[in-house]
Amino acid sequence: QVQLVESGGGLVQAGGSLRLSCAASGRTFSVSGLGWFRQAPGKEREFVAAISWSGGRPYYADSVKGRFTISRDNAKNTFYLQMNSLKPEDTSIYYCAAGRYVIGAEGRPDLYSYWGQGTQVTVSS
Repeated sequence: QVQLVESGGGLVQAGGSLRLSCAASGRTFSVSGLGWFRQAPGKEREFVAAISWSGGRPYYADSVKGRFTISRDNAKNTFYLQMNSLKPEDTSIYYCAAGRYVIGAEGRPDLYSYWGQGTQVTVSS
């Protein structure tokens, strides 16, 4: 089992920045991929960004490309989502996830076996 604990959500004005953190514990060696998803009220869960534990090129949804950055700190078993130039449409509950990293399928939620509890991000206009 892998446990994921998120932190860093909150309220920010449009154009502002937030950094989300996701601390992993347990059998972290059993997962190869790390991802961030989000879900707004009345909408389906949406892929945001992904990266492998071993590094390599990250993968982003078009809607956040150039504004969000995913990174990881292997020594701390923690990964991050730096969100800049936030827009009101970024308002959502953000979830971190860990699972199997498959190139070309980074955005498939079914590849992620473990999920954080979610953290609210609200961007005011």
